[in-house]
Amino acid sequence: MRKFIFALLTLLFSISIFAHGPTPQKVQESITVNVSVEKAWALVKDFSAIDKWHPAVKDIKIEKRGEDTYRILSLESGGTLEEKFRSTDDDLKKIKWEITKGKVPFTDFNAYIIVSKGANANESIIQWTARFYRTYKLNPPIPEGQDDATAKAAGQVIVDNGLAGLKKTLESK
Repeated sequence: MRKFIFALLTLLFSISIFAHGPTPQKVQESITVNVSVEKAWALVKDFSAIDKWHPAVKDIKIEKRGEDTYRILSLESGGTLEEKFRSTDDDLKKIKWEITKGKVPFTDFNAYIIVSKGANANESIIQWTARFYRTYKLNPPIPEGQDDATAKAAGQVIVDNGLAGLKKTLESK
């Protein structure tokens, strides 16, 4: 009987190894812009200014809910996203936020942008890091469009287009 119970427990624990759920995804990109750190940081840290530089954002509405600040983004594609402000650190020149609502192919999207001094005078490096999971959180089979590759591709587009928009906006002023 002991051998049977031991074998059963071993089987149950070995099956649980494969039941790990989705793997966290990460997109991290940076771009060099030909403006001072101060000028770049002034635009990046303004949580209400994303519509001025991200090409996917058509309009923005800021809402206070208790102590929390949210931005509701009207997208060029016709959809909306709701994002919650997490924090800024003026010493590190870092802003953090998360997506709380919207039709996107990922969940638990948390992001931050850091602005740092570039190699040359009047040059800044803007680094955007986003972490998230695919939409489908259970184990395979994974429905089409809810997989890691789809989530990663969508996150990559947001970051790449945002950085390109920041560069264009900052260098044209």
